[in-house]
Amino acid sequence: MNKDFSLQHLVRKPKKDNPNPPVLILLHGYGSDENDLFSFADELPEELFIISAKAPYSMQPFGNAWYAIHWDNTDGKFSDDAQAITSRDTIRDFIDEVISHYEVDPGNVNLLGFSQGSILSYAVALSYPEKIRNVVALSGYVNKEILKQGYENNDFSKLKFYCSHGSVDQVIPVEWARKNKPFLDSLGVENVYSEFPVGHGVAPQNFYELREWFKARI
Repeated sequence: MNKDFSLQHLVRKPKKDNPNPPVLILLHGYGSDENDLFSFADELPEELFIISAKAPYSMQPFGNAWYAIHWDNTDGKFSDDAQAITSRDTIRDFIDEVISHYEVDPGNVNLLGFSQGSILSYAVALSYPEKIRNVVALSGYVNKEILKQGYENNDFSKLKFYCSHGSVDQVIPVEWARKNKPFLDSLGVENVYSEFPVGHGVAPQNFYELREWFKARI
């Protein structure tokens, strides 16, 4: 692992010459790794500098997580919020490292997260909106417990969200995701929310929609 970076990662440089490209950081889901969302890379806009980060907590026998999940918990506290907050700030630091080490546009940093990576994308962007331009949040929800204290006073005027969820998601209930839009609206954050008739995954039409939304905003 490069000691200059907080997180291991894969890189796809822009396919089009651009001295100051927008950067997209991919944040995978629980139990996956940096190779998972990287398969999206070739289908995304060619001008992007794409980085797929690996979550810091190793799982057995394989995979990684941004924080532990206690599946057998009955009081509703199944997420390790302390670990999630640590990961939130690790991603914040990683963004600064990316900007200082790669030739990218510091004013055009974007996040794309799936599931647990989506939950962290919400947390990073709402806690530190000055660092992020666009967020694509797939199959996740806002966990208010891991937002930085005082987040509601942040300036969200430049932040935009594309949010989507499977209507028959068996991992993260769609009812949780349906709260995202009213919450973002209450903060004055520009956002769209879509549902697709799938489980915990990204339907092809979902991908095409998010790609067009993103293309129009980078």
